[in-house]
Amino acid sequence: MAASIGVSVAVLRFLLCFVATIPVSFAWRIVPSRLGKHLYAAASGVLLSYLSFGFSSNLHFLVPMTIGYASMAIYRPKCGIITFFLGFAYLIGCHVFYMSGDAWKEGGIDATGALMVLTLKVISCAMNYNDGIRKNRLVQMPSLIEYFGYCLCCGSHFAGPVYEMKDYLQWTEGKGIWDTSEKRKQPSPFGATIRAILQAAICMALYLYLVPQYPLTRFTEPVYQEWGFLRKFSYQYMAGFTARWKYYFIWSISEASIIISGLGFSGWTDDASPKPKWDRAKNVDILGVELAKSAVQIPLVWNIQVSTWLRHYVYERLVQNGKKAGFFQLLATQTVSAVWHGLYPGYMMFFVQSALMIAGSRVIYRWQQAISPKMAMLRNILVFINFLYTVLVLNYSAVGFMVLSLHETLTAYGSVYYIGTIIPVVLILLSYVVPAKPSRPKPRKEE
Repeated sequence: MAASIGVSVAVLRFLLCFVATIPVSFAWRIVPSRLGKHLYAAASGVLLSYLSFGFSSNLHFLVPMTIGYASMAIYRPKCGIITFFLGFAYLIGCHVFYMSGDAWKEGGIDATGALMVLTLKVISCAMNYNDGIRKNRLVQMPSLIEYFGYCLCCGSHFAGPVYEMKDYLQWTEGKGIWDTSEKRKQPSPFGATIRAILQAAICMALYLYLVPQYPLTRFTEPVYQEWGFLRKFSYQYMAGFTARWKYYFIWSISEASIIISGLGFSGWTDDASPKPKWDRAKNVDILGVELAKSAVQIPLVWNIQVSTWLRHYVYERLVQNGKKAGFFQLLATQTVSAVWHGLYPGYMMFFVQSALMIAGSRVIYRWQQAISPKMAMLRNILVFINFLYTVLVLNYSAVGFMVLSLHETLTAYGSVYYIGTIIPVVLILLSYVVPAKPSRPKPRKEE
């Protein structure tokens, strides 16, 4: 069976366990009592991890979980920062030891992907217990069984989405938006779950169809170097386009799992006939990625929950009171994201490229906003230019994320004359020469 779909036995075993998170998550709904739900969440995560990656995976998961819980128990005033650095240190060590990026490229699988998700969860839990001032704050320390259930809950354990301890506790205890004590109606998850499963099936079918036609090895083959600029660039686009469907499939399965458990519910729309929202389960907006009008929109529609985590726990915390965020905060956040993925040159180059890409897109947007609304055509032209810029630079940059090695990344970038690096840098420099001015002056305050 593994050979028939072109994957290794290890990957097939993981995929079967991954898809099994959907019925396992559904079964959580019928588990009685809060304690039973916490135990079920933890036990199901442990079992599926064992079946997917072996016994050692759970030992690896135990390390960051112990770091986070011990830091909260021993030294609350600094438990967030302690967990952040020690958790990332252990994750980096595992990345280096397993060289997981190479394993994934060659069709292998290991537990580092799940460990990445777990690391973010234990850090956010510790930071919210540390702060005591933010909306997700934890007034009191969660019990050990609550903590284990939160960390290992199978629906999000393998590939996310990342969620907060406070949401997990309210979901388990039937509080907040999950409160049914006042005859509040809880939405049926089945329609949204079926939609997510159908989306996953389409994504996998597209990926299996496209991947043999656009292998990543082509970037270092002599035939690639013989192609002209446009053909090389179009191949980079299609290679990136193809790779994204694999992630769309993974996140669609995770979405189905979180929705059917009920945790994905995030409230009701404000329409005359309210409809349930499942934003907590959503990790990607496929059309939003493929048709993004600006690079600034990409973090809002790609790996959504991790992007949200990076914004709350890295980006916003680097901004000093009374000051605005700048390129430093953006670059630092992208660097943390790169390290989280692994210490491969391709990851580093991709996320530095991403910071440049977003900064360049902001320049185009500011120029667009500086044009008078009366000049609608010129504004629309700049919107289209920003769209083309995003498509060009995103798929150029994504090559580094896919091939990982320095040689392959530089070969691919150099084959199109580093156009995806040069254009953002030129735009950033031009922003100092041609600064954008508001199309309408701010009204003067009445004296």
